[in-house]
Amino acid sequence: MRRFFAHLSDGGLGILVDPMRVSSDDAEELARRASGEGVRALLLGNSFGGDTNTREIARALRRGSDGVPILQFPGAASQLVPEVDAVLLLSLVSGRNPQYLIEEHVRAVPFFERHPEIEAISTAYCLVDGGVVTTVESVSQTRPLPADKPELVAAHVRAAMLIGMRAVYLDAGSGARWPVGAELIRAARASTSGLLFVGGGVCDARAVRAAREAGADVVVVGTLLEREGSRAVRELAHAAT
Repeated sequence: MRRFFAHLSDGGLGILVDPMRVSSDDAEELARRASGEGVRALLLGNSFGGDTNTREIARALRRGSDGVPILQFPGAASQLVPEVDAVLLLSLVSGRNPQYLIEEHVRAVPFFERHPEIEAISTAYCLVDGGVVTTVESVSQTRPLPADKPELVAAHVRAAMLIGMRAVYLDAGSGARWPVGAELIRAARASTSGLLFVGGGVCDARAVRAAREAGADVVVVGTLLEREGSRAVRELAHAAT
């Protein structure tokens, strides 16, 4: 297990950077602030894929990160760039669209063969109902798991562990009306010994703290920081400790 992966297991705040919504200067400043405040990981990606700005933003994050792991959170194999430490190789286990269960992974093989130094972290991606149709739901053409069915979340997570996945990402989606509930997080935590990421709809420090207390290893925020800027990093990182 690589050093930065063990670093993530200590838990804390993750920041999701959408390369379509941030400038290089802002990305570098955000990474610098994140490094100074003890953020555990910088995630790079969105649900569309193929954005030509991704590599430039990855380089900006690298300049400011000072050792904070940079994980790509790709919507498609076409997004992959080599300026990252690892890739959350997402399998959308909450849906049944084969493109996001295995097809994009096959397309990603040439990238990983060219860049063996970049670790692929097999990740069970579970989209959970956040009260609004999100971009990932529209793009993937899959329905989220119900917010009031923790037993369904537990079954999907457990199945993913049985086939050897190393991490779980529970996501209400960008711009969700409400975050992933504590009961669902506890259900996922009880079903996996791997890393547990939770994101989507996290709107303040209280929500960060609640997700951590329910069992999330890394609580991921994105839209909130797009709205409030890097000044919010300190409070959120403190809430995630």
